Amino acid sequence: MTTITRRLALAILNGFDAFFAEYKNITLGAQARFEAADWQAAQKAMRDRLDLWKQKRKIVAEAVTTITAGGVYDRDNWEVAKAEYSELIQHHPNFEIAQSFFNSIYCYIFEHEKVRELHAFVSAPQGYKPEGSERIIHVYNFRGDGRDVVKEMLDNCHFNIPWEDQERDIGYIMELVERELLPKLDTKNHRARAETLESLFFRNKAAYLVGRIVCGDTSLPFVLPIQNSGQGSVYVDTLLYDPDDISIVFSFARSYFMVDASIPSEYVAFLHKLMPHKEIFELYNTMGMPKHGKTEFFRFAVDDTLNSDAPYIIAPGIKGMVMLVFTRPDFDYVYKVIKDRFTPPKEMSQEHVKACYSLVKRWDRGGRMADTQEFNNLAFDRRRFSEELMAELKKEAPSKIEESGNALVLKHVYIERKMIPLNLYLKQCDDDQLYSVMDEYGNAIKQLASNNIFPGDMLLKNFGVTRHGRVVFYDYDEICPLVDCNFRSLPEPQNDEQAMSTQPWYEVNPEDVFPEEFRLFFSGNQRAKKVFDELHSDLYDPEWWQDLQDKISKGFVPDLFPYRRKQRFQQR
Repeated sequence: MTTITRRLALAILNGFDAFFAEYKNITLGAQARFEAADWQAAQKAMRDRLDLWKQKRKIVAEAVTTITAGGVYDRDNWEVAKAEYSELIQHHPNFEIAQSFFNSIYCYIFEHEKVRELHAFVSAPQGYKPEGSERIIHVYNFRGDGRDVVKEMLDNCHFNIPWEDQERDIGYIMELVERELLPKLDTKNHRARAETLESLFFRNKAAYLVGRIVCGDTSLPFVLPIQNSGQGSVYVDTLLYDPDDISIVFSFARSYFMVDASIPSEYVAFLHKLMPHKEIFELYNTMGMPKHGKTEFFRFAVDDTLNSDAPYIIAPGIKGMVMLVFTRPDFDYVYKVIKDRFTPPKEMSQEHVKACYSLVKRWDRGGRMADTQEFNNLAFDRRRFSEELMAELKKEAPSKIEESGNALVLKHVYIERKMIPLNLYLKQCDDDQLYSVMDEYGNAIKQLASNNIFPGDMLLKNFGVTRHGRVVFYDYDEICPLVDCNFRSLPEPQNDEQAMSTQPWYEVNPEDVFPEEFRLFFSGNQRAKKVFDELHSDLYDPEWWQDLQDKISKGFVPDLFPYRRKQRFQQR
């Protein structure tokens, strides 16, 4: 131990504690914003909280550079500082997130180069997994017909505005409980109880009460979405009890929750009991801890790769003009590398593409845009890469790769959930699936637009189909705020020469969009076009887009339900 290394470790821990305190303060305001129906403030708070990690990282990195008189650039100091930091956080309630913060400072100082276990917390602590705690759980033992239990659960939400009609909502809930949940429980031999997390989950314009019913060896998860009526009261919108429905609430295509959790790992442990199919990193992400989620994902990916013999190959589907995409056949994620040169007619810069991906990270994704993880200098085993993939990397992105023996380093890469490209899905679906997925495709475009997002390139290949049948957008290089677009009707040709021209004979500015041309996205698939025209032909009308722009400019924030409208107790 030296004075330099001790100060380095202490300064980083102080920086993490300062970050987490400010993170908590932003989160604590979620309920007040919900009760006031201040949706603009809610969106701003989400962006502010996402920016917080990078802001604190920069401040701490500059501070430790001064505190150590430049000693931060000596990796030997980091080896000692890591050991001292380990001692300092040994009993820290959020030690695993504190480790990620340490890693972040190290990577910032050394620009993500030579990240080794010797100097940073690359591997997970041996045998570690998030542990639950009884202190974050409210327990309700069932009595009578259960109505009193439901009332107590709702009262314990402690809203500062009244319920619109609590007795009505309890009636709706009990109808579903008696019909769908109680028949699955052995109440004759075991006493049932409900368990809910003490803090609500806030996102967009809703609050969610998350819990489960336990009876003997049976555990049934449930979620109660709570809405603000807009009239100074709240109401329960529905009861979600199907595991798939609950999984969609916590989907990778949705924005992060705001949850008053002093120890996020305790909440992650409880959520993992409800959704054991979700990985730990996914749950940290959904809790609003994407930077630590990135650490957990890296560890997950390393373990998954070591337990697989499958090669890395070019991802199925039409090759992108901007991104080179690859994966492993047995891996649920794809790697996306920005090409050095874009295929015409794409003309944007690489910095523009990065800015688009950053915008998506900070936007309310509304269940229609896939979350991404961004990595620099990510190392792979070169021997696992197919020759076709290596040839493609060397051809399309030579500046992004670096080879050293069996190591292949990708200097910049995005990682995203794997989905079936919509154009491929359409080739294998039946008529019912076609109708459903075309409705989903149109709804995805409309919901993105209502959230002030214009996808730009709406080709079928740029949308994916999830295991739940939802359509999600995943190609962001032309994305922009909807209000920045100029939606126009196609001018009528004035003569035969104009009518026969293969090129626009009228002036077109970069921000101009002609919705009538959207029909071209279905070229080659008239079967899909026919269904889309039946369901969403309004998207071809410039006035539809202009009206929505006007609403957004006046402060409109959409209702983004992570469940089908037919599941709502009241069709409002």
